[in-house]
Amino acid sequence: MTLHEWWIAPFDDFGFMRRALMACLALGLGAGPVGVLLMLRRMSLVGDALSHAVLPGAAIGFLIAGLSYPAMGAGGLVAGLVVALLSGQVSRETVLKEDATFATFYLTSLAAGVLIVSLRGSNVDLLHVLFGTILAIDADAIRLVGLIATLTWMSLALVWRPLVAECFDPDFLRMVGGHGRGQHLLFLALVVINLVAGFQTLGTLMAVGLMMIPAAVARLWARTLTGMVLVAMGVAWSSGYLGLLISFHAHLASGPAIVLTASALFILSLGFAPGGVARRLFTRPHLAH
Repeated sequence: MTLHEWWIAPFDDFGFMRRALMACLALGLGAGPVGVLLMLRRMSLVGDALSHAVLPGAAIGFLIAGLSYPAMGAGGLVAGLVVALLSGQVSRETVLKEDATFATFYLTSLAAGVLIVSLRGSNVDLLHVLFGTILAIDADAIRLVGLIATLTWMSLALVWRPLVAECFDPDFLRMVGGHGRGQHLLFLALVVINLVAGFQTLGTLMAVGLMMIPAAVARLWARTLTGMVLVAMGVAWSSGYLGLLISFHAHLASGPAIVLTASALFILSLGFAPGGVARRLFTRPHLAH
């Protein structure tokens, strides 16, 4: 097999591969910076919880319109926002911490979503909802993912400085009169809409994969916030491209192949990145002789 046949021909010959690649590029563009901010705010597991929280809304959209990405995406957006708002409100009004409320709501949402899909759909339909069908993505879904990426960057341009300040020094932000609660809710909304974009491509169970794994890789390689955002987007794009190629040539499921490719890059980074294990093993202590 020539290099062209391996690296280029699948995208050159098949429209569904080109559409899947475009969706991965748009998803990485929006999810990259959001994942980095989630990681810096120590909210990585909140992203995972919200990725499951969209399932009931997506399931209701499936019951109404079948495997229609706009309908399922709209339902997932509403469900994710409701869970995010309820979790934040409950954590403020009770003794429960936000991680506990998110865990409770996401487990409830996951169970409810699976039950709703099983009421009318088949096991195949449930697998489509849970694990995505990126190779079947259409032009409307690509436009939706691209719109979400555009809205993400526009929103981050407006609140980037206070979001970064809250990551590193929330007390200072409160002292200067920053609207932490409003910005926090806006940030949660950005997380939800990017998870909806991920749901369009990778399904509800793996939507967070291209959001958090590239962010973890970026933290190992980059030392500045801008560098982490750029590395995270690059890892997401590389994972999408390589994962699609692997799934095409090896006849594997595309969504898991993409996420596992990102995981492989993370493992390699653990060994060779400046912030990885190798540096700590082979770098002598500063005062050692």
